[in-house]
Amino acid sequence: MPNADSGPFEADADATPLTKDERDALIPHWITLRSELNAAELANILKARAAVLGRRGTPGPMQLLNEDYITRLHKRMFGDVWRWAGRYRRSERNIGVPWTQIPMDMRALVDDAKAWITCGAYPPDELAVRFHHRLVAIHPFPNGNGRISRFLADLLVVSLGGERFSWGAADLVDPGATRARYIAALRQADRHDVGPLLVFARS
Repeated sequence: MPNADSGPFEADADATPLTKDERDALIPHWITLRSELNAAELANILKARAAVLGRRGTPGPMQLLNEDYITRLHKRMFGDVWRWAGRYRRSERNIGVPWTQIPMDMRALVDDAKAWITCGAYPPDELAVRFHHRLVAIHPFPNGNGRISRFLADLLVVSLGGERFSWGAADLVDPGATRARYIAALRQADRHDVGPLLVFARS
């Protein structure tokens, strides 16, 4: 994981660095440290969460399962920091689908999730976690994919009558170990076993 005092664009082993054009889209020009970038993104995310959760009632599942809603939410979460917020990436990553495939895969994801709800394919926790995993696997945005995927899963499970996930928050001692558990659970889900990710989401 990058040191807080390293440059703002130094990535860890589980993330792909932004391209030069993506880095040049940083809005606050005063940011020179990773800790400053983290703080700016967190402030933007907290503002977005307050705006979404402060509305009267949680959006319904069919409202959440909409490409336009997802891209607008990403822009709301990151638009104070990045000019590309809310737009699908146009560069390749070491994870995620080829960028030219993103619109097709996003349409398939929201259609599949709507079908899961209509036919009662999964209980709320599993449905939301499967949606989260598929969205992370597509990796539609230049950055922030894990954060928007977790927030959307929270909104989705609540809209289906469940409780928001804790996403490893019970481990307050070692954030590095928590992240390692999350990455390992995502990789297990890549192998069609969502059990560890379900456990992690409720830990």
